[in-house]
Amino acid sequence: MSTNAQRFRHFIAEMTRLVEKSGNDEKTMHESGGKLLADLISHDDWLPAEAAQPHPQYYQQFLLYCDPLERFSVVSFVWGPGQKTPVHDHTVWGLVGMMRGAELARRFSHTAPGRPMAVSETERLLPGQVDRVSPTVGDIHEVSNAFTDKPSISIHVYGANIGAVKRHVFDPATGADKPFVSGYSSPLIPNFWDRSAEVRASL
Repeated sequence: MSTNAQRFRHFIAEMTRLVEKSGNDEKTMHESGGKLLADLISHDDWLPAEAAQPHPQYYQQFLLYCDPLERFSVVSFVWGPGQKTPVHDHTVWGLVGMMRGAELARRFSHTAPGRPMAVSETERLLPGQVDRVSPTVGDIHEVSNAFTDKPSISIHVYGANIGAVKRHVFDPATGADKPFVSGYSSPLIPNFWDRSAEVRASL
């Protein structure tokens, strides 16, 4: 279990308050939510070991929390050495916070039907940095572990239960898309809410 679950509980409480007040305002969620996420990832003492395990073949997407009304979800992405995503979209606002290692991201956009997609220069996301995605600010990208010899971990926040969202993967040579639903890498969610030990200590 994590060594500082209170840090994550505080983040969830603040993000819930923000979503209740400004959940339909993407700009506020990106800006204010981004600050909350930046504060969370500036500390590396709270992520449970079971949500930080790489797989030898596939990047892992561990659900850490989903709002009861599915207004937002928090996920740890664990990248094994050299692993990467296909070109994909999200369809909702999202925040990507780098906590361990580094990621490489390339953004794509459509040109003409059947023509190659336009691609940006590769950007490197370093620990403490937060990136933003959405259909408004740019929603299609490819992400990979920047390292070929060690895992990397990023913490993502999305404006939905992202594992159940109908999304798309793209062929960058033609722009053609195929639907997909990502799901999660584990059926279990880490328990950040067992505060029994600290409560007993106060008796």
